[in-house]
Amino acid sequence: MKIAFIGQKGIPAIQGGVEKHVEELSTRLAKQGHEVFVYVRNNYTDKRIKKYKGVKLIHLPSISNKNLDTISHTFLATLHAIFRRYDVIHYQAIGPSSLSFLIRIFKPFTSLVATFHCQDYYHQKWGWFAGVYLRFGEYITCKIPHKTIVISNILKNYVKKYYEKDAIVIPNGAEANPTKKDQALKIWNLKKKNYIISVSRLIRHKGIHYLIEAFKQLEDINKIPNNFKLVIVGDGFHTDDYVNYLKKISVGRKNIIFTGSQTSSNLEQLFSHAYLFVQPSESEGLSLSLLEAMGYGIAPLVSDIPENLDPIGECGFSFENKNVADLRDKIVYLLVKPEEVEKIGLLAKEKAEKKYSWDSIARKTAQVYEELISKKCLKEQYAYKSKKI
Repeated sequence: MKIAFIGQKGIPAIQGGVEKHVEELSTRLAKQGHEVFVYVRNNYTDKRIKKYKGVKLIHLPSISNKNLDTISHTFLATLHAIFRRYDVIHYQAIGPSSLSFLIRIFKPFTSLVATFHCQDYYHQKWGWFAGVYLRFGEYITCKIPHKTIVISNILKNYVKKYYEKDAIVIPNGAEANPTKKDQALKIWNLKKKNYIISVSRLIRHKGIHYLIEAFKQLEDINKIPNNFKLVIVGDGFHTDDYVNYLKKISVGRKNIIFTGSQTSSNLEQLFSHAYLFVQPSESEGLSLSLLEAMGYGIAPLVSDIPENLDPIGECGFSFENKNVADLRDKIVYLLVKPEEVEKIGLLAKEKAEKKYSWDSIARKTAQVYEELISKKCLKEQYAYKSKKI
């Protein structure tokens, strides 16, 4: 099959759940022998990279600002795809999928798939117009493609209720590479099992400010062990004001560490030696960082939104969403329960390995493509026979 992915910033993933999703999926499909193309943005992926792990990269420009970066690149990618002979075109996220109707119009016999990752209009970085457009994108995502993939049962039920469509659930995956190496810890003066880690883009709806405030309160009442640290991994994305705010409220707190975006060995080491993973997000789809933390055997403490509670099940802890006091109290409890934290971490690891395998996800996705192509061939044969008659 010739498969094209549209909507992601690019690969290899620097940050972003959608980018990680596309990287893991596309490279595995290429390994299976399919011809895979990923459209990438010039402001994200190095122009010198033409191929990545068997995946062919198509570089196109975009208008580099918060509101137009995604849609401008998606428009150019869609135009480019219209003049290519792909068997499957797979859009990612509801914003980019808003333009998938152009494929249905100009390439009606090309199998069209869209993945609904999350309800992006709840993200506080977007204004009212962007929010309205994203809701339009959600409608297109659920109505226009031949198949709509969702990453959780929560979204499946939502799509069925509001759009009367049976979406296919294929979750995000988790890939963990635990390591005993610890050289990277020295960069930030960290010690094994002596820090909390949170990994996300620094965007307001991720709730990192709640975590910082809870940690500060614990320091102020001497409930944090000596030199125990909070490690925040990630960068902003058109959210400089929020990033500056986070750093401002952390001024003078030497135990609050901002590492910036980390990949490969550094990130593996930071995950491998963390005591606890905290995800304080106000809204989510299905967080790759959470799944990866589980894969590393780190006990997760998450806000009690359904999108966080569903993946952890009984393999983690939760606190009331947006409630700094409750988050603070849960951290205090877990700091003095190392045996319980370790036990839950092992259960989380077992669940991640069983349920969130990228290899399994790639197989399921390829099956969706194959079924669509088979149906398309049957329709074409029927149309051909009808003409002969």
